[in-house]
Amino acid sequence: MRLAAGLVVMAMVGACGEPQPAVTTDHMIPPPPGAAAPAGPIMGATLSAEETAAGWKLLFNGTDLTGWKGYKKDAPGAGWVVENGELALTAGGAGDIMTAEEFGPFELALEWKISPNGNSGIIYLIKEDPSAENTYNTGPEMQVLDNDGHADGKFPSHRAGALYDIEVPPDGAVKPVGEWNTAVVRFTGSEIEHWLNDKLVSESSYGDDAWKAKVAASKFKQWPLFGTFASGHIALQDHGDKVWYRNIKIRPIQ
Repeated sequence: MRLAAGLVVMAMVGACGEPQPAVTTDHMIPPPPGAAAPAGPIMGATLSAEETAAGWKLLFNGTDLTGWKGYKKDAPGAGWVVENGELALTAGGAGDIMTAEEFGPFELALEWKISPNGNSGIIYLIKEDPSAENTYNTGPEMQVLDNDGHADGKFPSHRAGALYDIEVPPDGAVKPVGEWNTAVVRFTGSEIEHWLNDKLVSESSYGDDAWKAKVAASKFKQWPLFGTFASGHIALQDHGDKVWYRNIKIRPIQ
């Protein structure tokens, strides 16, 4: 299982970093003076043939918020915008942004970058149950954090990459503030893995007695629906701080 997740991360890197064939320009007609340069490909807006064959699907097209909504709302809050081909939270108070579609079991891959002293999260297996006021009342979270600048960094199970308040990630996996981190969440239906920059940083069984014991020892014990669903929406958290996401893709797994 770990090998499979590691290969996914390697495949992502390979797909993004593959050398492209050289393009000659001696036959091209230069644009007229003052003309805008042709737009290049949008980051994360395409999948390679290999990724498509492997079942990957884009969740974010790099252009607009198609496929995304708010929690218990038809549209995302105004603070979520697309800039430079990235999905960004530019102002708090927007609420979490969430996929319109539900998923599970799956492998989710994306990149994130947090602002100084910032906090956000990747929440999954969310259900819009009437009794659940927030996304995190039902869905586990992969923490997105400035470990050194935010107060949550003082708590081991709240640090970047953590299965929030449940599993403690090792030190040294996250990159400095302002740099892009590569993240993978792998949910098989009975197990959860979090990968951060090619390192396995959190793993847990899911749904069994061991999982229930972990939940009972966490802040989530107050919400009886937490971590009980086999599928659900995926959300990016508005914690009031600026954060950026890109290359958001998912594939089903058996």
